[in-house]
Amino acid sequence: MKLLLLAIAPVFIIILYIYLKDKYEKEPKRLLLYTFLLGAIVSIIISTILYVFSSYILPLPDNYSVWQQFIKAFFVVALIEEFSKYVIVRYFAQTRDAFNEPFDGIVYAVMVSMGFAAVENIMYVTTGGVNVALVRAFTAVPAHATFAILMGYFMGKAKFSNNRIKLNLIGLSLAILFHGAYDFFLFINFVPGIWIGAFVSLIIGIILSHRAIKKHQDRSHFKI
Repeated sequence: MKLLLLAIAPVFIIILYIYLKDKYEKEPKRLLLYTFLLGAIVSIIISTILYVFSSYILPLPDNYSVWQQFIKAFFVVALIEEFSKYVIVRYFAQTRDAFNEPFDGIVYAVMVSMGFAAVENIMYVTTGGVNVALVRAFTAVPAHATFAILMGYFMGKAKFSNNRIKLNLIGLSLAILFHGAYDFFLFINFVPGIWIGAFVSLIIGIILSHRAIKKHQDRSHFKI
């Protein structure tokens, strides 16, 4: 029970933080719950299927080179996981009447991502223990939130734009870019000190996420 609480605590802290940042019109709690559960169930299922499929079309050897780690980080892990979240935001949340202001893109993207992160974190923490829980609480879980905010920022703009497809894909691409960069520096840990790049990319993502939140708060109720 202790490990379970440690695994889910950072997820719900982030959810509460984003919920409170939605200053003008709170989203229906039931819809938020559904979005979270879709992230926890459907996105995980989609990711699992795509991982199995990718292992057949893009098999990688046991000893990865730097280039192969790059492919794995950006075109396997980041692409699959962010696409699985994007699908839920695009075809479930973005079509709802409650999605009626730009900030809602951030809210729903974070809910999906935190659903995904909750399941992933439980799997890692229950096998890795308290130390893994503490490390991931300040790294992997905030990273998932950061990717979601960057994607949700553009998907929030897309809802009220004539360039919906373009803006949606920009959001997806940005999430893949930051997710891929974060993972890549961790994957090539055989290069001494290179892991610092993961934290640099995370810090940059957090700074951009803070700006994205502020911009959508300022533009709330404006169709952009």
